[in-house]
Amino acid sequence: MSRFILRAAIAALGLWLATEWIDGLYIDAPMTLVVAALLLGVVNAFIRPLLILLTLPFTVVTLGLFLLVVNAAMLALVAAVLPGMQVIGFWDAFWGALIVSIVSWIGSMMFGPKGRIDVRIHRD
Repeated sequence: MSRFILRAAIAALGLWLATEWIDGLYIDAPMTLVVAALLLGVVNAFIRPLLILLTLPFTVVTLGLFLLVVNAAMLALVAAVLPGMQVIGFWDAFWGALIVSIVSWIGSMMFGPKGRIDVRIHRD
């Protein structure tokens, strides 16, 4: 459970950065930001795998780049369901999802797969 909360906090940081950097992405209140991060985690856990399976031919043909469109769709879905969050257009959702994905990737690299700080030692 703490791993899910840590990932939601990282997603909330990514959403906050996206709202700061992208003009077409709005979140009204800090509590809406937290709920959006939690909802994004739930959507990514349950709906995204099904959507990836359904769009697998497009993903293969585009060498995986279509996954960026799927991520944008998940962010737009959260914005459509959650009052207080608004995404103006596709490109705003695209760039917002890209920012959230990059922040989540950096967070995963920092905290490791089990949700704790991962120390790596490289020896030559």
